[in-house]
Amino acid sequence: MAEAYDPQAGQASTGELIARLSEQTSTLVRDEMRLAQAELSAKAKNAGVGIGMFGAGGLLAFFGVAGLVTTAILLLALVLPAWAAAGIVTLLLLAAAAVVSLVGKKRVEEATPAKPERAMDNVRQDIAEVKEAASHEHHAAPRS
Repeated sequence: MAEAYDPQAGQASTGELIARLSEQTSTLVRDEMRLAQAELSAKAKNAGVGIGMFGAGGLLAFFGVAGLVTTAILLLALVLPAWAAAGIVTLLLLAAAAVVSLVGKKRVEEATPAKPERAMDNVRQDIAEVKEAASHEHHAAPRS
């Protein structure tokens, strides 16, 4: 916080002025740190609430999908025995799970090893160019 102008401050010694500056700077830094802490605390609380709501939404979606599966079984049970309807829907779900898992496995394999290959290639090219430029400068430099 800024202090009110003190007309006698012009008569203070350099040492006193430096002491006041140091004290005011310390106060300002402490106040700013408290403000930052309060702001981060409020943001963390909001983020926690948001994460909880996101999790609840995922759980509700899971139950919604379970309801759709049950509906599919009941619809098939109108034309087939209930055990056959449940078996068919279960097999379809397992087949879908296998396909999704295999596609996911392939994507993970493509992403590994987790090296920034393009960046590494760029660095190698940069090093080669610098070496080449240094080599040309070395050969082009006049000999004494």
